[in-house]
Amino acid sequence: MKKIRKRLTSVLFILLIGAGALSFWFWQKNTYSKDILKLEILGPESVEFAKDFDYTVKYKNNGKVRLEESKLVFEYPDNSILEDGKNLRQEITIGDIYPGEEKTITFPAKLIGQEGEVLTAKASLNYKPKNLNAHYESSTSFTTQLKSLPLTFEFDLPSKVESGKDVKFRLNYFSNVDYPLLDLRVEAEYPSGFEFVSSNPKSLESVEWELSPLNKAEGGRIEITGRMQGNIGAQELFKAKIGMWRDGEFILFKEIAKGVEVIKPGLLITQKINGNADYVASPGEQLHYEIYFKNISDDILTNLSLVDTLSGGMFDLQTINAPDGKFTLGDNSIMWEWRSFGDLQYLSPNEEGKVAFWVKLKSDFDIPSVDGNLTLQNAVYLAPAKETFTTKVNSKLELIQRAYFQDEIFGNSGPMPPQTGVPTTFTINWQVKNYYNKIGNVKVKTILPSYAQLTGKIFPEDSRLTFDSQSREIVWDVGDLSVGQGVLNPAPNISFQVSLIPGSSQFGTTPDLTGQVTVSGEDTWTNDLIQSVFSPINTASLSDDNFKASTGTVR
Repeated sequence: MKKIRKRLTSVLFILLIGAGALSFWFWQKNTYSKDILKLEILGPESVEFAKDFDYTVKYKNNGKVRLEESKLVFEYPDNSILEDGKNLRQEITIGDIYPGEEKTITFPAKLIGQEGEVLTAKASLNYKPKNLNAHYESSTSFTTQLKSLPLTFEFDLPSKVESGKDVKFRLNYFSNVDYPLLDLRVEAEYPSGFEFVSSNPKSLESVEWELSPLNKAEGGRIEITGRMQGNIGAQELFKAKIGMWRDGEFILFKEIAKGVEVIKPGLLITQKINGNADYVASPGEQLHYEIYFKNISDDILTNLSLVDTLSGGMFDLQTINAPDGKFTLGDNSIMWEWRSFGDLQYLSPNEEGKVAFWVKLKSDFDIPSVDGNLTLQNAVYLAPAKETFTTKVNSKLELIQRAYFQDEIFGNSGPMPPQTGVPTTFTINWQVKNYYNKIGNVKVKTILPSYAQLTGKIFPEDSRLTFDSQSREIVWDVGDLSVGQGVLNPAPNISFQVSLIPGSSQFGTTPDLTGQVTVSGEDTWTNDLIQSVFSPINTASLSDDNFKASTGTVR
């Protein structure tokens, strides 16, 4: 019994010691108040998008004990832009903080995000009071609101869309932000009845676009074409947002929405050029436009006016011939009015009418874009309907050919003027120019006259020049040409030497050094084979300095 009592006493003593130690630990833990260390973040309550400002972290030891092993952690808001690849979480070792000591640390920042968004910065300071083993942590936070964002993002979309008809709309954007915007994305959300057809620029899976870097005072547009289906009178909603992808997360800048009403179509407008609804035009070509309009409503339409506006600098407006129509040069439009054109005066349901005009394209005009994909556009207005038609246009290939007797490349020889029965060598130089679209598989061909021979001298030596001895055809395989190659930059060129031996029948003439020359290639935009033909070059048309045509006459 004494042993049991003794054992119980020992256990009770151990429990009392443990409880005392635990109580001392809790007492020690609570004898130091975390309020003794004052920690706060100072900064502006609102800032402009991507503008430089500072967060200031301020701490003060209001106690009588030195704080040891102090470490400050500052966490930027997720939407911060930091230079030099800094981490959003910054750790700074402070060390000892003496009683009464007060200090500040500055953290430069830029914030991005949605207009009006509230972003939170956080700070925590971990420390150990002197003579205590326990570590304490004080924390605080600070919120800042983003002011108005100088980034314009808008729909250009009609408020009414005809069911079953193609609709074209734009997403316009413009930045007035002082900071360059990188890794921008635009995302669109269509109503269920909208069928995506195409966009310019091309999309990612029909709903997303990557934008080029956007500097201050720069902008652009996304043009989307689709087809709207839906119940007449239905209200449909288009949505879009613009933002930035960063570390796998989309940071939203602006979100927009616009509603449209699905209406019953009243007029169907179609067009043919030179008898073809999908015509591909070429520079310098005469175009015959036929515009058809059909009343597909249940009502009689009267007293209509039709306007066709031509866009771009490729039309030769001086050649417009529009019977019954009136052309206005200021806005490049042709108008047909019901007073002078019967089909527009009275149009019964399912009845169709037509207007027509002729216009020629210029043979030469400035290269609109180094990206190619040349098009014509004309917009037809017949209230309440509007249709914009886009016509693909072929590129143009050009050959510059020259012949020389006095030439430093090969050093020609023989009598000049040429003499019958005696060989004289000449240098032929070809240069190819491409204008408006990318061209593939470009070749230059000619038939060498029977009285001329190739000498085998070619420059550059690695040029892909071939000669068929039986057909006497010379072929220069130029390859692919970019937009404006030979116009905006040096032209691909080749020089080769021919030997001319005039016969007696050519006495007193100026023989051709080549046959008719053709240059051809495949337009990668229109998929058409385009070809240009050039006259032969003869001994009277040499490009030598101070050359006289009479010098080329055979003697």
